[in-house]
Amino acid sequence: MTSETQVVIVGAGPVGLVTALALARSGIDVVVLEALRELPREQRGAAFHPPTLEMLEPFGITDGLLPLGLRIPVWQIRDKEEGVVAEFDLGMLAGETRYPYRFHLPQHHLAADVLARLEREPRATVVFGASVEEVTQEGERVEVRYGDAGGRRETIVARWVVGCDGARSAVRKSSGIDYEGFTWPERFLVTNVDEDLAGEGFAETSYVADPDKWAVILRLADPRVGSLWRIAMPSDPELPEEAVLAEDYAQDMLRDVLGRERNCKLVYQSTYRVHQRVASSFRNGRVLLAGDAAHINNPIGGFGLNGGVHDAINLSEKLAAVCAGADCALLDLYDRQRRHVAVENVQRQSIRNKRLMQERDPGVRRQNIDELRAVVRDPALAKSYLRDSSMINSVAQAAAIR
Repeated sequence: MTSETQVVIVGAGPVGLVTALALARSGIDVVVLEALRELPREQRGAAFHPPTLEMLEPFGITDGLLPLGLRIPVWQIRDKEEGVVAEFDLGMLAGETRYPYRFHLPQHHLAADVLARLEREPRATVVFGASVEEVTQEGERVEVRYGDAGGRRETIVARWVVGCDGARSAVRKSSGIDYEGFTWPERFLVTNVDEDLAGEGFAETSYVADPDKWAVILRLADPRVGSLWRIAMPSDPELPEEAVLAEDYAQDMLRDVLGRERNCKLVYQSTYRVHQRVASSFRNGRVLLAGDAAHINNPIGGFGLNGGVHDAINLSEKLAAVCAGADCALLDLYDRQRRHVAVENVQRQSIRNKRLMQERDPGVRRQNIDELRAVVRDPALAKSYLRDSSMINSVAQAAAIR
């Protein structure tokens, strides 16, 4: 069977769903195809930066999410040997944003909120169990072929297709767009623990530097757990997967990272590979990319989820205008703006952050510590650092590109 719509979005993660909602609210007919049969709940992005909350505000999303999560104004950079090196307070940016804090909430809550809103939009349809196999374009038509939940082969024709289907994007591959970059050698071990880490001096966002056992530590809200914290650490790349997933290994890592002798109450653990990649273009004719399909990075700094939402808002505004009659060249501006941010801001900052965390040279480590302490002592430098780390500057830089 073949059906038609104005825009097909492949992928019902937060980026695809936000893009769909923004387009539907602009009067555009949109169909979302998702390979899974329901929204995923895996442990992924959980930190929202101020610009992201501002972008989601006009849709009512921010007000819906805030009661569910944690507002984190203060965050730390620590050294495993020296303790707290720098502590930053986003309250310094109160005059520049309505949300002077990081907001912690697992991203599946965002997806669920947006899906509920989409289900009330007459111009939006979300199809689960739709696994996209191929995307082809000819003239002003793009054909998307997929297998549905019943095993049938279906085709949908659209004027535009947006690939929000992750790092292994079928849309990107079908469109012949390269995914340039590299994969870090180590697997990341992600754990959730039920512990009072605030009582041990950790800020609710803490980055712990160490040549071998650095860590990213976030507090999360969960009514089922007394005090839930996510701790992500690098595992030994020589160990097989089953050894990394053994509880004894996770407990050894946690004791070392947290500087304690007793075990943690371990709630969850998993591993994943980490990549630094950017698509060679975010547009090929009538096919566009956003989120992980367009760019992916390590989690130090919380840029992935936020950058994807920034893509969604930027792209939906331009694509709605094009569907209403604006020049298609407006979509090239999307590519220039968001790809510049992915390469010059997100990739550079996330790679720099990881290398700072795992620096081995004692002299360089000392220099890094001294520089961070100098930044904290100078209010002007501290505010500039916060504008970069909270992605306020990257949004402004993208908007300045014409």
